[in-house]
Amino acid sequence: MVKLLDLQKITAQHREEYDTAIRRVMDAGWFLQGKENQQFEADYAHYIGTEHCVAVANGLDALKLIIRGYKELGVFHDGDEIIVPANTYIATILAITDNHLTPVLVEPTWEHLEMDINRVEEAITPRTKGVMTVHLYGRIAYNDKLKELCGKHRLILMEDCAQSHGCMWKGRKTGALGDAAAHSFYPGKNLGALGDAGAVTTDDEELASVIRALANYGSQKKYVFKYVGMNSRMSEIDAAVLDVKLKYLDEDNSKRQQLAAYYYAHISNPQIVLPKRIDDENNVYHQFPVFCERRDELQAFLAEHGIQTLIHYPIPPHKQECYREWNSRSYPITERIHAQELSVPMNQVITMEEAKIVTDCLNAFAAI
Repeated sequence: MVKLLDLQKITAQHREEYDTAIRRVMDAGWFLQGKENQQFEADYAHYIGTEHCVAVANGLDALKLIIRGYKELGVFHDGDEIIVPANTYIATILAITDNHLTPVLVEPTWEHLEMDINRVEEAITPRTKGVMTVHLYGRIAYNDKLKELCGKHRLILMEDCAQSHGCMWKGRKTGALGDAAAHSFYPGKNLGALGDAGAVTTDDEELASVIRALANYGSQKKYVFKYVGMNSRMSEIDAAVLDVKLKYLDEDNSKRQQLAAYYYAHISNPQIVLPKRIDDENNVYHQFPVFCERRDELQAFLAEHGIQTLIHYPIPPHKQECYREWNSRSYPITERIHAQELSVPMNQVITMEEAKIVTDCLNAFAAI
């Protein structure tokens, strides 16, 4: 079996350091909002290159809290529009609609899979107040033109960095490219916690302060509540473990990039299309997507040969039942991606022997 993601093997790499970190938390007897959170926030902000990091319970909360924070500051209001890629995980969309704002979906490019920045300006209306870019699959979803557009139209630029820990644009990491960014540390991410966890990074001190209060029931002072807040806190154990993992993130990403280079060099099947290869700086390969018109048959073939795969994602947001009012819309590039995408094994513990098994099987998938 070649696993898509072997969390047991990944965890075993630095198990002794995790045990030490967890024991430190248990010995301290302080499990929330303590020194471990403070240390991780400081270290992660330094790694990303921002002034502030606010640890929260999960990536969705991070997304929601950014938008809610801007609402409390009077930047966003109910009914405002946020431009967002049509090809994304539903959490990005949920964060917008849960805050009573309107998502404006923009198609990706087939070549790069990320939001087509050349289509952003045509989606701007007088009600547009922000852009939420998503670095899907670990690929960069940003360029200087996007920043210029946001400046020109006075739009807030937000990043969904759930899949892009360590990805960079011209030497600057995702999470520091816009005004604020949301990060997920779900266990399967490049930087994964033992459970759910997330964070917001920003250089905006006022926004960070509001988000920190909102995540703590709306309180900036014990038992005094300025906002109608929520409970969104990272555990001390997760903060301690993430701080250990952060030391190895760049090394782990390098191993993913080496695996991706092998895939690009050895996958050769006219029925299988690979996404355009971009510089390693711009891709940390959270997933390695391949595309096939006979995707379901390919997945079954790989499973028969002991290779785990996963579809990211089988149904695009605009076709989901929860957004049934959008179901009649057509986003053909997004729909093509969701109909053909298959993620093959990609992580830092896959051996070259396993990589050869994957590529041999992909190449052996034959036409009818």
